[in-house]
Amino acid sequence: MTTILITGFEPFAGDATNPSGDAVRLIAERWAGPETLVSEVLPVEFAGASARLGALIHEHSPDVVVAVGLAGGRTGLTPERVAINLADARIPDNAGDQPLDRPSVAGAPAAYFATLPVKAMTAAIAAAGVPASLSHSAGTFVCNHVMFTALHETAATPGIRAGFLHVPYASENAPDGASSLPLGDIVRGLEAALRAAVDSPVDAALPGGTLH
Repeated sequence: MTTILITGFEPFAGDATNPSGDAVRLIAERWAGPETLVSEVLPVEFAGASARLGALIHEHSPDVVVAVGLAGGRTGLTPERVAINLADARIPDNAGDQPLDRPSVAGAPAAYFATLPVKAMTAAIAAAGVPASLSHSAGTFVCNHVMFTALHETAATPGIRAGFLHVPYASENAPDGASSLPLGDIVRGLEAALRAAVDSPVDAALPGGTLH
């Protein structure tokens, strides 16, 4: 039986909600399989999030790991292609930690590429009628840290696919003037991405690069 691990995040930076955590909860409530779905909402903490994600991976031995986070300002869902080994926080996390120029994992590679079929996932989200694009930077905050952790924890186990996907604000709770999508669209896009992550044996050969 295939096992999928999907995680979102709790609210941070003064927001009352976080659409990544809200969407993950809704997906778990309506999941009909056939795969086993394990879901969790992680703390927005460098140490706490990576420790909990590592524990979930070791406990459940998932075949697919999709971590989800909020990227305020983006207009659609954005599978991430690269995680860098750098924690450089513009603001403190929810535990008050604000690492500067620190590796996410000391002694680990400088970067990991996602092992998810990110182009196929991007295409599947768009085909579901939800705005989507491929991203080449997950930032240097807790989202990137969690993506790097997922890839580092699974690097030595062949066959596991892991990576990260950013979502915009949900329209129901977005700050005034912020780009957003209805939470239902975010959920639908994430479900399409999960399906592609499981069903695509190789990634799609589609343009996904940027000029700047």
